[in-house]
Parts: sequence; structure tokens; C-alpha cells
Amino acid sequence: MTWVYLQRSLSDPDCVYVGLTEHLEERLAQHNDPKGEGYTAKYRPWKIEVGVRFSNRLKAKAFEKYLKSGSGHAFAKRHFW
Repeated sequence: MTWVYLQRSLSDPDCVYVGLTEHLEERLAQHNDPKGEGYTAKYRPWKIEVGVRFSNRLKAKAFEKYLKSGSGHAFAKRHFW
């Protein structure tokens, strides 16, 4: 199973992130790991707002890509944030 997840920073609630993973809880732990680096590091801690599980990885990737597009941002803002 593949997850598309939308998470929000608890330190900066206006900062949101969309990602894709096979292991949702492990991925959240990586985002919140104090030793981690990258975009999400400076906005720790994170919480999952929405997780959508797909049995088909290609469909999950397509949904993630959509959520990162202009109309996908509007959809997420209207329904998830």
C-alpha cells in the first residue's frame, strides 16, 4: 500500500507539506527527527492532517502530483486544510 499524506507544521501552522510513502508512521518520524535535514527540518514538529491509502502506486503518485499542482492546491485547501 502507498500513502499520500498531507501534513502541517505545529510550529508554523501556515506551512504544509504533501508527500508519498509506503510507511506513514515511519515517514512522519523521519520528518520529526531532530537529526534530519532538508525542507521540513526547520518547521518541526509535524502532524499528519490527512492520509489517503492507495493499493496502486501509480495512482498514488498521480494524486500526489495533482495535489502539488495549482488546482490540486485549491482542492486541498478547500477539503483538507
